[in-house]
Amino acid sequence: MEKIANPYMDDIIVKGNDLPRHGGPQDRGSADAYYHRPYDPHYYVGDSITSERVEKDNMTVGEIEAYDYGYENEHDRKDWG
Repeated sequence: MEKIANPYMDDIIVKGNDLPRHGGPQDRGSADAYYHRPYDPHYYVGDSITSERVEKDNMTVGEIEAYDYGYENEHDRKDWG
């Protein structure tokens, strides 16, 4: 898969009250932690599920760091009860 310049700047970690782009690495890391899913760096080029998924092998170091930040800093968890 050829990686093209990402207009979303998915390697920028969003902090505070702002939200990361839906489908971006930080958003996916946060969602994986929230839903008790295993660590699996990835993101979508557009919206989650409905666009092409980018796997870890095709992610930049910055994109993986954004996923990590989302995964490690999501303190809420889905209550399946």
